[in-house]
Amino acid sequence: MRGLICGPKLAACGVVLSIWGVIMLAMLGIFFTMHSAVLIEDLPLTDEDTFKNSTTPQKVYDLYQKVGYNCFIAAAVYVLCGAFSWCQMRLNKQNYMNSHS
Repeated sequence: MRGLICGPKLAACGVVLSIWGVIMLAMLGIFFTMHSAVLIEDLPLTDEDTFKNSTTPQKVYDLYQKVGYNCFIAAAVYVLCGAFSWCQMRLNKQNYMNSHS
């Protein structure tokens, strides 16, 4: 069948992983843009950023926004991968129905 790249089990696994990736990354993006204090260890801060700079709070807030934006981009990539896997599941189902009719 034309356009069929992966089997039914791999396609289903791709859908499940994509759903989980979208949920997880969207939540992380929301929490980073809300400047969650729990996630400060996940920011790419250096000692110079935290101790020697007088504009530290604004720099930290900018990093929170940047990382949150990156999480939303990654969630969008997972949506695309999920859509591809969903199409593969549909093609596998059509292929199965055509071969057994």
